[in-house]
Amino acid sequence: MEAIRYYKPDELRQMTANRRQEFSVLFQKLKKKKPKNLDAIVHALHDEAFDQFDCLDCANCCSGISPIVTDKDAERLAKSQKMKTVDFINQYLYVDEDQDYVFQQTPCPFLMGDNYCCVYENRPRACREYPHTDRKRFYQILKLTHKNCEVCPVVYAITDELTKRDW
Repeated sequence: MEAIRYYKPDELRQMTANRRQEFSVLFQKLKKKKPKNLDAIVHALHDEAFDQFDCLDCANCCSGISPIVTDKDAERLAKSQKMKTVDFINQYLYVDEDQDYVFQQTPCPFLMGDNYCCVYENRPRACREYPHTDRKRFYQILKLTHKNCEVCPVVYAITDELTKRDW
C-alpha cells in the first residue's frame, strides 16, 4: 500500500466522485461474490494503513460527520460529564431522519483543538468502531464504506487497494 496522506474533506469528496463508477463496480462485485478471503484482506490492509496513518493528524470524521449515539452511549457520556442523561441529550443530541440520536453540531462538541477527544474513553460505539474496516462480514457494509471514502483517507486507500485486485 502506498503511503497514506491526509486529505481535506473536499479533496476526498472530489477524489471519490472521480472514481465513483470504479468504486461502485468494485463494491457490486464484492457484494455479489462475497469472497471468503475478503475480511482477511481488508483487515490486513486496515492494519497496514493504521501502522502508517495517525488519526490525530486528520480528524475528518470528528469534524465532519456525526456518529449515531445509542442510549447506552448517551448514558455513559452523560455520566462522564456529570450530567443527567436527559440533560445531556437535550444539550448535545437530536433525533435525525433515521430516528437515531446524533450530535447537534459538527465538529463534534468533544473534539479539542489538537484533534484529541476529551471523552475518548467514553466515546460512542460508532466512534470506537470507525472507520469499520476491521469488522467481520465486510461485504455487509460496502455502501457505508463507499460513503466513508469521502471522509477517511484510510478508507479511500483501502478501497483503492481493493480495486487493484482480481475479484
